[in-house]
Amino acid sequence: MQRFRSPATLGALAAAASVMALIAARRPAPAPDPGLAPIRGATARYRDVKAALADGYVRDPMNMCITPGMEGQPAWLGAMGVHYFRPDLLGITATSPRVTGTGTHTDFTRPGVLLYEPQADGSLKLVAVENLVFEKAWRDAGHTTPPTFEGREYFHMVDNPLTPADEAHGFAPHYELHVWTERANPNGAFAEWNPKVTCGHHRKT
Repeated sequence: MQRFRSPATLGALAAAASVMALIAARRPAPAPDPGLAPIRGATARYRDVKAALADGYVRDPMNMCITPGMEGQPAWLGAMGVHYFRPDLLGITATSPRVTGTGTHTDFTRPGVLLYEPQADGSLKLVAVENLVFEKAWRDAGHTTPPTFEGREYFHMVDNPLTPADEAHGFAPHYELHVWTERANPNGAFAEWNPKVTCGHHRKT
């Protein structure tokens, strides 16, 4: 049988809900994951893209700012950004028709890839770091499961030739994982896309 609450009871419940909402609003935001502090500290100098270039990072030769639409996914997911990578850490052996290599590097304090968001003034802002491991090299090294970091399995990226999208954004089959060290991600520090990142100011030159 349905129970009816008196106006006084409903008023008390509403007041209690208001108090709880006020407490929640005043509660401090969660602190950044302390496990990411060493990564953030080790890569802070790459906020200046010139420092990245000096350390051997090169811009993706196709100069793409990766968006979900390029991989057949909805735009509301956000973006990744422009990739700068270290050919030596990725073990790059070819860039055409797809970027491929022998790399199995997984140390995020020396990331194989840096992600930058294009700014309105033409500059680049570091938003995340990434490690990318080529599937064949990883399997050839004797691994039977994908690489992981802090319990999180890397994403497996393979292009589907039957779709117009490039699900592996120009790379051979690989595993990848982002760590959003410089731009908070409401979907989590290791999510593939960040809705707080945009490619709206990208200049493909």
